[in-house]
Amino acid sequence: MSVTDRMGPQRVIGTKDRTTAPVAPTKLAHVVLNTLSVPKLRDWYISVLECRIVHGDDNVCFLTYDDEHHRIAMGTIPGLQEKEDGLRVGLAHIAFGYRDLGDLLFTYKRLKSKGIEPFWPINHGMTISLYYHDPDGNTVELQVETISNSDDIHKFMKSEAFIRNPIGVLFDPDEFVARYEAGVAIEDLARRPELPPGMSPFDMLRT
Repeated sequence: MSVTDRMGPQRVIGTKDRTTAPVAPTKLAHVVLNTLSVPKLRDWYISVLECRIVHGDDNVCFLTYDDEHHRIAMGTIPGLQEKEDGLRVGLAHIAFGYRDLGDLLFTYKRLKSKGIEPFWPINHGMTISLYYHDPDGNTVELQVETISNSDDIHKFMKSEAFIRNPIGVLFDPDEFVARYEAGVAIEDLARRPELPPGMSPFDMLRT
């Protein structure tokens, strides 16, 4: 059986057709992590993202939280070395978006009840974001967009306010939850405040 037979009729696209527009990916499909402990890392991602196991054992595991066959994969291989501490060149974090602010804050409370707390809660301006360290020290961002459409997000990211402060402003997540549950308008909660007096954007960083 040929590849075409297995996959069905294929649309033939010539080189000429491909030059008329950019050929970009349709999505970010998955992330793969090397680890010395698949069970520990697997259980953390199941807790944080409420994933389910597609396939897994103590050496390799594939997880998903939607209809994609896997969103997170992890495995251990001979000769794997521990990750070094400190800031390093390379991937800074992976991010997962939530439907609305209520879902993000519910997740914050659920994880806090399990002893999993963010080390960096920050209002970036276009997102409210909570950053966590997984058991191997990888950084995971849970976020919700605060601006309703991509055109307005792009405008904000070209604005003077974003140029002055492209990092964001720290917030207290428990206080934030209390304000949300007290009925403060979403627009007021989402609005990014000014930097505290005497502080720069780099004072807002946490690692």
